[in-house]
Amino acid sequence: MSRIGKAPIKLPAGVDFKVSNGNLVTIKGPKGELTQQVDVEIKVEVVNGEIIVTRPTDQKRHRAMHGLYRALLNNMVTGVTTGYTLKQELVGVGYKATNDGNILDLTLGYSHHIYFQIPTELKVKTETEKGKNPIIILEGCDKQLIGQVAAKIRSLRKPEPYKGKGIKFVGEQLRRKAGKTASK
Repeated sequence: MSRIGKAPIKLPAGVDFKVSNGNLVTIKGPKGELTQQVDVEIKVEVVNGEIIVTRPTDQKRHRAMHGLYRALLNNMVTGVTTGYTLKQELVGVGYKATNDGNILDLTLGYSHHIYFQIPTELKVKTETEKGKNPIIILEGCDKQLIGQVAAKIRSLRKPEPYKGKGIKFVGEQLRRKAGKTASK
């Protein structure tokens, strides 16, 4: 049996859990409300304040979905209680980031500014300190959405391996390449 799938998810106080027809799971907490459609063959129930995910058989498909849906529901519970934060750093001379509400204004070495619309479910902040690289901070309760938006922002200027210029996650270690060597 899947170790991840059979682990129960503890429901904290103040979190409302509901399964409606068609296995649509809704989790509501202090940080927001999230919904997830669960496969009809996977059973989700609350027992003694814990969410239990069970599968009907040991088929490969059922085993895969068992762990997947348990992990998704766990991420939802964590998101509505504590939320998620992701930080990205802009490395490069003249790279800047500012925000006006949920519109992110990026200067990434192109001949124009890039305006990026952040979804309303997320909050965005930018920090710029003298002598340090600008930082973009994404906050929200949906882990999948934060990761998707962060990947899209990163794709605007990926870090290159020679100087490390580009948009990277804070704390990320980049593989660096040695440049050309001088001849003679």
